[in-house]
Amino acid sequence: QVQLVESGGGSVQAGGSLRLSCAASGYTYPSKCMGWFRQYPGKEREGVALIYTGTGSTYYADSVKGRFTISQDKAKNTVYLQMNSLKPEDTAIYYCAAGLVALCGWSPKNFHYWGLGTEVTVSS
Repeated sequence: QVQLVESGGGSVQAGGSLRLSCAASGYTYPSKCMGWFRQYPGKEREGVALIYTGTGSTYYADSVKGRFTISQDKAKNTVYLQMNSLKPEDTAIYYCAAGLVALCGWSPKNFHYWGLGTEVTVSS
């Protein structure tokens, strides 16, 4: 059974930083696409950052490029999202997702497995 467990959310002032973690277990494929998504109240989830765990290639939404960094620790089966220069508009529930490399993309529909989410609040 695949499990994704996020941690690291919290409250921070604008300009501050947070690091989210996503610990994955039970995923049998050696390579996968991992993503961080966020969701605003009443809105659909939107992709923030993607990483191909096999190659380490990373991709970012324009809204976070230059501020957020996705990375991985293969030994720990953990993916991170380092968030710097946070803005109030980054306030959302952040979700970790895992899926097949062949389907990797920005649509949440391409991901099979999801964590329960962690809340990030950025105050001005």
